[in-house]
Amino acid sequence: MLRQYELVDRVLSYDPDADEALLNRAYVFSMQAHGSQKRASGDPYFSHPIEVAGILTDLRLDDETIATAILHDTIEDTVATPEQIEKSFGPSVARLVDGVTKLSKIEAQTENERAAENLRKFLLAMSSDIRVLLVKLADRLHNMRTLHHIPSEQKRRRIARETMDIYAPLAERIGMYEFMREMQTLAFQQLEPDAYASITKRLKQLNEGGGDLISRISSGLRLQLGRAGIQAEIQGREKHPYSIWKKMAERHISFEQLSDVMAFRVIVADIDECYKALGVLHRRWPMVPGRFKDYISTPKRNGYRSLHTSIIHSEKMRIEVQIRTEEMHAEAEYGLAAHWAYKQGKPAGEQGNHSWIRDLVDILEHADNPEELLEHTRMAMYQDRIFAFSPTGELIQLPKGSTAIDFAYAVHTDVGDTTVGAKINGRVVPLRTLIENGDQVQILRSKAQEPQVEWLTFAFTGKARAAIRRFVRHKEREETIALGRKFYDEIIRRIPAPLGPEALPEALKRLKLPDEEALMESIARKLIDDATVMDALMPGSAEKAGVKRRETGQREAISMKGLTPGVAFQLAECCNPVPGDRIIGVRRPDHPVEVHTIDCSKLAEQQDADWVDLAWGDGSDGGTARLTVIVKNEPGALGIMSGILGAHHANIVNLSLSHRDAAFHTYDVTIEVHDVQHLMKIIAALRAADAVSQAERTPAG
Repeated sequence: MLRQYELVDRVLSYDPDADEALLNRAYVFSMQAHGSQKRASGDPYFSHPIEVAGILTDLRLDDETIATAILHDTIEDTVATPEQIEKSFGPSVARLVDGVTKLSKIEAQTENERAAENLRKFLLAMSSDIRVLLVKLADRLHNMRTLHHIPSEQKRRRIARETMDIYAPLAERIGMYEFMREMQTLAFQQLEPDAYASITKRLKQLNEGGGDLISRISSGLRLQLGRAGIQAEIQGREKHPYSIWKKMAERHISFEQLSDVMAFRVIVADIDECYKALGVLHRRWPMVPGRFKDYISTPKRNGYRSLHTSIIHSEKMRIEVQIRTEEMHAEAEYGLAAHWAYKQGKPAGEQGNHSWIRDLVDILEHADNPEELLEHTRMAMYQDRIFAFSPTGELIQLPKGSTAIDFAYAVHTDVGDTTVGAKINGRVVPLRTLIENGDQVQILRSKAQEPQVEWLTFAFTGKARAAIRRFVRHKEREETIALGRKFYDEIIRRIPAPLGPEALPEALKRLKLPDEEALMESIARKLIDDATVMDALMPGSAEKAGVKRRETGQREAISMKGLTPGVAFQLAECCNPVPGDRIIGVRRPDHPVEVHTIDCSKLAEQQDADWVDLAWGDGSDGGTARLTVIVKNEPGALGIMSGILGAHHANIVNLSLSHRDAAFHTYDVTIEVHDVQHLMKIIAALRAADAVSQAERTPAG
């Protein structure tokens, strides 16, 4: 295990300006917090975060990242709190530790490939500061190095599978190939022990049979390049066992048939020498057709750059050669992390030539928010996604901008249809609340609930909006038909003689309508007028009854009992009728009936529409009313007004100050009431208060 001074010296060796006191405090805090905890190996638990920090010093990361690595398990595994971390180490380190803690709580729910892909995307989306992900990858790498100490084979295999499916691809995604290779090798050893043993044995035999083959080939490459005036560093290695096994499986060949088990890296001074070296090698040794890739002119999506070719060497074997600059080599091995090293001591003029990964170092230090950071990285492909969890741990992927109602419908349509509320991270919130990355969302349901029209104003996903619209359309048709039947019954009462059983079927033929429901819907939507319906049922009856086109001639008011406001009819916002008001309906072709109070001034503008006499159904309850309230300009007056409304169980929907002077304030208040009697009691109570000068229902229109 690294000692305190050794860890600090490592950081200071590449970053002399690092905060030494910060690192020392983190070391002591973590050691005390973990106390006597032990790992499966029997080592003190404290050794794990220190080794993770050591891995990150090899990447030459900044002091805040090293401190985060030292502290990364304190919140999850000890009694330390986020508040303590922030107080002792500042908000930046606290934020990084919190990010790593959140990632540590996440495990793949199944070994299903799609679930693993979702989790990889989630980890990327959660890592708004890429340093969080770097610490998590180093944490997983050290856990894999010590995996053999876990006695349970089943647990070892589960961790290895998770590493192979999630963390190794993540390392590859951000260009950290060295991490990826080691993780894959360690996981492969657990998942396919027989194959691992066989391949490593074959590699050992190959080395013993050929002597120091890698050294001889390296010397030959270096000599040939040197003759062309190219100074190059040559690194040779065998491909790691998992890579060999994967190629054998993909190509359905044996180890003996696999010719390119060795790879060599040619590291030169600049890009020009990369292409020059490629020409030298191709002139000296024949290339293998179809094996040349130019990732310098066309980098991989994670920023990887290099020239790849395969040649048939004089040792009568195929070898793979990767040609790159020193900078490209660092990127290839450690991806994003490589650039803390390159930032040190570089002239300002060189910064403009750096790749997008190099620029990330500056972005990390100067980005105002996570969105700006993500915008400048290739991980922005997930910037428009949100990943949240159900209480059972199921991962739900949603578009950015989704609300709790979208989450409900993403779980299941039935869940969405019966939603009455939601809890996000244990707190009850409105259904319009936006979901954030990593939120745990619990949907509250009721069998009596059904989708509401107003949900469409904040539903974001296509699935949610389609389900709500589908239900609303179905309910709207049902209620429109029910309203049309009420109009139809009123029409029947105006026909001079009783109708026979064939009257309705014959009327449908005359009106060219398919069925009775279509007739009722047409009546409600005023697609046909009353006189036309009467004449279709009994020819000549409209004229005999004195009913002209566009006249109703109702005998009694039509009840709205059982109908939902906003579906078959809608309450006019100009006058806000409430149960108990005298009301009248306005019918326009293909529109819901609009309900106004009888004294609404807007009715004067509706001369071209049909008016229908309406009545509230028995037990009608609920509506919104607007009040104009003038209160004295004195402390507590607004509180008194609100208290009166609350005492009378009137929910305030909207409150705005419309006029203000030295003595009085005038407020426009919209409240929910049961009926007109409830409203009158509220107005009377307001008028009785000394702090209230005047309270009136806002005039209609």
